[in-house]
Amino acid sequence: MKHIILLGGSGSIGRQTLDILAAYSNKFKLVGISLGDRDIDYNLDVIESFQPEIVCLRTNKDLETYRSSYPEVTYCVGDKGLLELASYPIKGVLINALMGSVGLKPTIEAIKSGKNIALANKETLVMAGDLINELVKTHKVKLLPIDSEHNALLQAMLCESRKDVLSMLITASGGSFRDLTRKQLEHVTKEDALKHPNWMMGEKITIDSATMMNKGLEVIEAHHLFHIDYDKIKTVIHRESIIHGMVTYVDQSTKAILGYPDMRMPILYALSYPRHYKLDVKPLNFDTIGALTFEKMDFDRYPLLRLAYEVGVKGGLFPVVMNAANEKAVKLFLDGKISFLQIESLVYEAVNAFHTTIEKPTLEDILETNQKIYESVGI
Repeated sequence: MKHIILLGGSGSIGRQTLDILAAYSNKFKLVGISLGDRDIDYNLDVIESFQPEIVCLRTNKDLETYRSSYPEVTYCVGDKGLLELASYPIKGVLINALMGSVGLKPTIEAIKSGKNIALANKETLVMAGDLINELVKTHKVKLLPIDSEHNALLQAMLCESRKDVLSMLITASGGSFRDLTRKQLEHVTKEDALKHPNWMMGEKITIDSATMMNKGLEVIEAHHLFHIDYDKIKTVIHRESIIHGMVTYVDQSTKAILGYPDMRMPILYALSYPRHYKLDVKPLNFDTIGALTFEKMDFDRYPLLRLAYEVGVKGGLFPVVMNAANEKAVKLFLDGKISFLQIESLVYEAVNAFHTTIEKPTLEDILETNQKIYESVGI
């Protein structure tokens, strides 16, 4: 029985994680969870169904309702509560399904408390990959990816040596606007951007998929997860989203991991690694699947992906700057304050204006830079 702490229980990944935990209640026990403040009925149902020991709430507006309904539960609140939840004194797995830079500090606290990490929060490694890897090594814990692409790479690397890897390939659907020209992007709306062709995801990651920033974050994440140079990490448009990742070895053989788009598969594998547990999802039928297509990545069409490679190679605080600027720009777009293409402009402006050179930033350097850039973008 593995004890589970889940951060981000109200989001898309969080809800699918709860589906997995319910299906495998004989193997996983939800000990703690963080929940949003938009749907109290959902939250109460989760507490009733899983009976966690500790619950972190986004705000304290309904705290008394929770306490009166489930007085045996320990409650904490806000960002401080996330840290309390992450460091809760149990051994087990912390699943980080939070969105954005808020996920970094809880990951660190969980590692320090001896928990293994199942990571769906890209920003943790984009902002502080070197620091996280040092902590993972120091505290002798495991770091396993939930992102479908990195999870596929993890599977393809099982029982293999990193020295034998020639390259890794991450696939991209192309996002909501994959068939539009740059000119046509000038007038797209938020509603258009949120119509992803293959996946059901949260708003921020769906916008990142449309700009291809999501793939850029994944490139940086892959660098830190698999300790592989950026020039060996490739990206390609694969509209069907059936192949999620491929690893080519020095003998020119390639392993690919296939499956219809369903995040429950990588979630479960991160929890069951290195085993595969049975899962009731749509099976691949090679008699009817048809063609799998691949298109060369166009970095002029998706300049933020090119930028991600560049800041990844630069290292230091540059990935922090890019991530913070993008986080703020996407929020401004979702709030209707800027156009879609202005997301790119704001991110490029922030990165080009940044000149501080710190090769090995501390956590304080990272958090200070993140806040400063976030607050400055769009002013």
